[in-house]
Amino acid sequence: MNNCIAGFVVMAFCLPAQAAGLDQLKSFLETNRSASGVFTQTVISKSGRKPQQSAGIFALQRPGKFRWSYEKPYKQLLVSDGNKLWSYDPDLNQVAVKKLGTAFGASPAALLAGQDLDKHFVLKEGTAADGLEFVEAAPRGGDASFERVKIGFAANRPVSMEIHDSFGQVTVLRFTQFEANPALPASLFRFVAPAGADVVGD
Repeated sequence: MNNCIAGFVVMAFCLPAQAAGLDQLKSFLETNRSASGVFTQTVISKSGRKPQQSAGIFALQRPGKFRWSYEKPYKQLLVSDGNKLWSYDPDLNQVAVKKLGTAFGASPAALLAGQDLDKHFVLKEGTAADGLEFVEAAPRGGDASFERVKIGFAANRPVSMEIHDSFGQVTVLRFTQFEANPALPASLFRFVAPAGADVVGD
């Protein structure tokens, strides 16, 4: 899905500035159980049409729980309780729901909100650029909807995520206003379909 959500955590302690991307990825996964913040998203198509821009807020609680709320230019909400994923379009008053199953473990979101990364991804150091240290990840399974992901780190936190899918489309996420390990209410990761909404899926 285009709304690659995913993950977004600031580290709770400082690593040396020269720490490699893989070291930073491992450290914040070990240190952080929750996070919240702001994101911007740019979707670049292979056809070269004008990139699609959107922005919103997120919250996550590892493993597998997240809330990804698009605020501009159109509202859309993605919620996962670790077992199911709900996608709500207020304009259409439609809810799509599906079980996360094993597919979540190999999704881009799992790189920052999941666990057992080595089981699902081939991870390697990327080339540092523009003040960022990068981690590159490719799914081990052949049925993934994306080919590779690149995560950029600076000041010991993930700043960007670049997702290349199997159709030549690139989704670029940028994260700001990180809050590390906030106390998040359980209600953030529950979804109840609004009255009259069309519910499709499991």
